[in-house]
Formats: sequence, C-alpha cells, structure tokens
Amino acid sequence: MVQAHHDFIWRLLRRLGVASADTDDATQRVFMIAARRVADIAVGSERSFLFGTALRVAPETIRAARRQAPLDDEAHERRDSSPGPEELTAQSRARAVLEELLSAMPLELRTVLVLFELEQMTKNEVAELLELPVGTAVSRLRRAREEFRSQLKRRNARLGRRQGDVSA
Repeated sequence: MVQAHHDFIWRLLRRLGVASADTDDATQRVFMIAARRVADIAVGSERSFLFGTALRVAPETIRAARRQAPLDDEAHERRDSSPGPEELTAQSRARAVLEELLSAMPLELRTVLVLFELEQMTKNEVAELLELPVGTAVSRLRRAREEFRSQLKRRNARLGRRQGDVSA
C-alpha cells in the first residue's frame, strides 16, 4: 500500500497546504493510521481510505505547525536564498504563488481542484474518491476554478497597487 500510494499522498498533503517541513511526517501519519486500521480497509479501496485519512491529517498538521511555530513558515518557504538558474527561480515562484492561492481556498474546493487539475484525475475518479455524485464534483470544480481565478485577480491587483505605491 505504501509503495503504491506514497507519492500520491505526499503530493496531496503538500497541495492541501501542509508545509514542506511537515509533509514527510504527515505522510507517515496517514500510513500509520492505515496500518492500525488495515482490517477496516476494503480490498480495492485503499486509495480512497488513504485519501480520506489525508484530508483529516492535513488540517490537523497545519494547525499544529501554527501553534508550534509563530513565524510565518510559508513566507520563509517562498524565499529562495540559494542562487540557481532563472528557470528554477521562476518555477519556485510559480509554485509559491500556487500554494498561496490554494491555501486561501476552502478545503472542499481546493481538494477537487488539486485532484482534477494537478493530479490529472477524471471527474468520475474525483467523484468516486470523494464519494460524491459526479454532478456535485463537477459543480465544486467549477466553483473551485472561479475561486482560484478570483484569488489570482485579487493577488495581482494587490501587487499592482503595491508596485504603484513604491514607484510614486
């Protein structure tokens, strides 16, 4: 189960807002829970069980990190102090913006968007994994895309005002 689903769960936790420093521990926690409950997991639904567990572990991990570290971990993660090629820097910035936008979205919308757009699952797979009717999954995906665009517009407007204030 770990070999088959580790990478998916790790990526999912990161995209659900778990800080990079906490992702390995959160991933391990998901699989430890699965190991304790292995008798409860129906054959063929391992991924679904792990997904549901990750959805519960992610917010718990985020809350615990906020309680333990008063510093802004996300801002620290976005700073790339090591010099590198321009392409790596651009990718790092884009990833930070994506994480910022996703973290501002409600979990139910973020989850659908991550599974469909980033994990490249079909609408039917997303619906099955979330145990939703396909129409509900499609509706959430539409709302998630709208929310993402809205967050991006607000971010761009905010940055545009700041740049204008600095040059004035």
